[in-house]
Amino acid sequence: MHKGKLDLVTDVDHRSEESIVRFLWHQCPEHGILSEERAEIASRSNCRWILDPLDGTTNYAHGYPFFCVSLAFEQDGAVAWGGVYDPLRDELFTAQHGQGARLNDREVKVSQTRDIGSALLCTGFPYDVHESADNNIDAFVRFLKKARAVRRDGSAALDLCYVACGRFDGFWEMKLKPWDIAAGWLIAQEAGGRVTAFDGTASTPAKNDILASNGCIHEDMLNVLAVKEQNL
Repeated sequence: MHKGKLDLVTDVDHRSEESIVRFLWHQCPEHGILSEERAEIASRSNCRWILDPLDGTTNYAHGYPFFCVSLAFEQDGAVAWGGVYDPLRDELFTAQHGQGARLNDREVKVSQTRDIGSALLCTGFPYDVHESADNNIDAFVRFLKKARAVRRDGSAALDLCYVACGRFDGFWEMKLKPWDIAAGWLIAQEAGGRVTAFDGTASTPAKNDILASNGCIHEDMLNVLAVKEQNL
């Protein structure tokens, strides 16, 4: 099934979502649930779960082994806990606000790469890349010329977790939804990373652009992204 020209949804998305939502309903009937594939369930409290039942659907549909389940818990409008599970590698990334980030049973930290020329970066492209001029391609080319290498793996949640554990030094992407990034947003920060919007202002999962880095190369990445704004 296609939600858009490039936006797939599979039976696994629906079955994963149904299983998780049913569990959350049973355990936390007062909580709201915001999920990718269904209408939001309004909260009867100050708590909300944010769920992407299968982040990396296109990867899954093509047999490319890079996808995950992402779940975040929000209280009073702030993300308090996040978890991202990669079933193929049996890797569970978690973070609790103020308590650091973990990969399975060990604490993780961002990398210490200080030179963008030595950095391994990651990004993604929006589903309207064929139609919209605001498509990240210009920024991708600029980063290709600045960084050691740039990857495009197709799961924003895992990309943010890879920044958290030092596999990537930085990540940027536009036109995202809260379920894409809420859990990874917290995990990257709790691992010592810096997360902002493209213009350097404070980031929240409700904003649709995100820049996450180890902190050391953040200003350099902001400068690369700013070139487009100067040329508008």
